[in-house]
Amino acid sequence: MLFFILERLMIWRHCHVVGRCETHRTSGHLILIGDTLHNFVDGIVLAAAFLSSIPLGIATGLAIIAHEVPQEVGDFAILIESGFSKKRAFIWNMLSGSATIPGALVSLVALDSIQPATPYVLSLSAAGFLYIGLADLIPGLHERLRPGIGIAQFLFIMLGIAPILLLQGGHG
Repeated sequence: MLFFILERLMIWRHCHVVGRCETHRTSGHLILIGDTLHNFVDGIVLAAAFLSSIPLGIATGLAIIAHEVPQEVGDFAILIESGFSKKRAFIWNMLSGSATIPGALVSLVALDSIQPATPYVLSLSAAGFLYIGLADLIPGLHERLRPGIGIAQFLFIMLGIAPILLLQGGHG
């Protein structure tokens, strides 16, 4: 429910001009702020996963890489569209991406001293990923109904599940 409420608050628009607020131009600066916070949280989650177990940390790291690469490419395109030069967009995108490091360090220090919080951090992270998948990604997958697309989608989903199963190594 937390993620539902956050998403509703993020997409809510307030407009004083009737008929002119259907679309809003994306702001590169807002993307940078949001992405920096996102990457900082990725660092917290990554450290919490490694504190829980090495296989979970590796699986989490692979999942973070798998979602960060396309996201950062998209962020770069948004920054360009927002008026950043390619060089400036690249530098700022790299700086926001580096927020993962302080997030991991803060997490290592904080979660090591308050170890009981680790399962809650991991649960909240898992809930966030499940919410994104169920609310945004799965409905989008069902909009693509051409022959063969379903098979490719299934294979990519299994490709995402495979590292978790392989790294679990029978530890249920």
